[in-house]
Amino acid sequence: MAACEDLLLCNYRKCRVKLSGYAWVTACSHVFCDQHGSGKFSRSPAVCPACNSALSGKLDIVRTELSPSEEYKAMVLAGQRPEVILDISSRGLAFWTYQVYQERLYQEYTYMKAETHLKQMEKVYTQQVQSKEMELTAMKGEVTSLKKVLEEYKKKYSEVSERLMERNRQYQKLQGLYDSLRLRSIAASNQESDENSCTVHHPRVFGFPLGNIAKFPADMTPRRSDEGNLHARLFCSPPAPAEPGDSFFNFSSPNRDMDQPHPVTRQAFKVLRM
Repeated sequence: MAACEDLLLCNYRKCRVKLSGYAWVTACSHVFCDQHGSGKFSRSPAVCPACNSALSGKLDIVRTELSPSEEYKAMVLAGQRPEVILDISSRGLAFWTYQVYQERLYQEYTYMKAETHLKQMEKVYTQQVQSKEMELTAMKGEVTSLKKVLEEYKKKYSEVSERLMERNRQYQKLQGLYDSLRLRSIAASNQESDENSCTVHHPRVFGFPLGNIAKFPADMTPRRSDEGNLHARLFCSPPAPAEPGDSFFNFSSPNRDMDQPHPVTRQAFKVLRM
């Protein structure tokens, strides 16, 4: 009996708990827990929450004890005729059979609903898997094409690197030639400056071009040639012609005419003619 009691559940859709203690039984063969039966059947007229049947009779709703005592069991059917006892027992078994059948229907409905949901989910899952497989195939193709492009870029990069190395070698070669030519140019310019350093211009003193003195050798000692004239050996170039007024002591006396040369100047010219 206790094993069968565990199968009874509250017929309220949002409850569905196992019944224990007291329960509310209706004439339409539904049973409810004490909490929902007390709340729903307290109104008048009472309506079955499971099938919406009107329960207006006095014995259409009965609050019964699911685990009666031994005294109740001994006295509940005492004094009844056997056909009454069998009728009551058959109706009690019919109620129990209906509850089991109703529970089976509910379980089948729940199973069918779950199976339908499962099929829908399997369909959605299959579609998603197919779409993902198509995307994966497309991505594989894209990866393959990108690998080809990458190989082409690697090849171009190697070619450009080789060209760059060749240009660097040419640049280094040209840089070496440029440095050698620059050194030669610097050496030539230094040589020319050394050659030109022999010419030193000096200021004029009393009208004598002292700048020509640097053009004579260091041992400028007057020598007499076979003709008897004094001369100096030239080192670089002949002396520049004297400008007007570049003579020794080109001064004029205030008592003399400006066109007459000074006696000291005539004496200097005589010495140079010797």
